[in-house]
Amino acid sequence: MIRLLVADDQDIVRQALCALLSLEDDFEVVASVGRGDEIAAAAKEARPDVALLDIEMPGIDGLAAAAIV
Repeated sequence: MIRLLVADDQDIVRQALCALLSLEDDFEVVASVGRGDEIAAAAKEARPDVALLDIEMPGIDGLAAAAIV
């Protein structure tokens, strides 16, 4: 099972990604956030194997958040 964190500031995009990924037997969405400054805390709490990050988000961008994580 691959544990995923999904981060995107557009709710409909994030919800659609989570819904589609959850249909796969090998994936489990363990965290979903809408702001870049929420990513580090969500990753620390959920301990995902993979983080799917949008580049442009409020708070901090996805690249800066990836560097922190």
